[in-house]
Amino acid sequence: MRRRRFPLILALATALLLGLVPRAHAQGIVRAVGPIGMTVADADRSIAFYSQVLGFEKVSDVEVWGPEYEQLQGIFGLRMRVVRLRLGDEQIELTEYLTPAGRPMPADSRGNDRWFQHVAIIVSDMDRAYGRLREHRVRHASPAPQRLPDWNVKAGGIRAFYFKDPDGHFLEILWFPPGKGDAKWHRAADRLFLGIDHTAIVVGDTDASLSFYRDALGLTVAGESENYGPEQEWLNNVPGARLRITTLRAAEGPGIELLEYRTPRDGRPVPDDRKANDVAYWQVRLTVANVSAARRAAEAGKGELVSRGEITLPDARLGFPRGALLRDPDGHAVELVERSQ
Repeated sequence: MRRRRFPLILALATALLLGLVPRAHAQGIVRAVGPIGMTVADADRSIAFYSQVLGFEKVSDVEVWGPEYEQLQGIFGLRMRVVRLRLGDEQIELTEYLTPAGRPMPADSRGNDRWFQHVAIIVSDMDRAYGRLREHRVRHASPAPQRLPDWNVKAGGIRAFYFKDPDGHFLEILWFPPGKGDAKWHRAADRLFLGIDHTAIVVGDTDASLSFYRDALGLTVAGESENYGPEQEWLNNVPGARLRITTLRAAEGPGIELLEYRTPRDGRPVPDDRKANDVAYWQVRLTVANVSAARRAAEAGKGELVSRGEITLPDARLGFPRGALLRDPDGHAVELVERSQ
């Protein structure tokens, strides 16, 4: 019996080496997603926008500088003002580079460019939320709120609208009908803006992104759909938009939504020279148990290291004592950090 089993074991080992048997997904590497970070030109202006228009509350406001922060961000001579804001259970982080200032948002940024990223803010009433945005004269990215059609079983009835903050970062307000979205978005609330469901990033190849976020870092696929039609085109303001959408989640925090444009395929890649002080820059913070192990896994999944290895900070004013900064296969920034005790 043992002699018969040996050829089977040998064949399985050979198949694994040749990549013919799927690898098991990484388990438990990422414990939490967030906060979602973005670079801003004027922190005071952005604080006013996010708090007065969208209801965010300030959590912290610090300035940091020094060699460890330079090594983490890949920016020499930096001094950063970092402001953390909360909406519901989720947080965003606004970073103003007091020195050196980076480049402004490209004026011709489109919804299918691969530097696109947004946060999806859940609202309790779409009409009231859109009215509030109009009162504050926000810049439209969609012509109007869109209701996704009922034929799309996974997305039908969802209402959404894209707009921009003062720096030109894309944002989304999103309303879920009964039976869709996390149960917490359906609890009775007296607030108009409830929290952040996910951050969305445009990717060139969903399978390559899954190799990074799911297989290497252990995030779980929580939903998939294919969206197209006039409502989707108007929402993204991209003619002919047909998207493969995949949502990934960890145990805590908002999801990461992968947007692959099946059509059109003319979205521009993230510039090779984009840096953390450029206003088009976003980053997703992922809390892990061990930064060194997570960094090795991320690089095995085709992530590219930006920081000078794993950096131990002189203090935990940014909310973590040790971290590493990488780019995913499309150039989106991912910050791996160990949680402060």
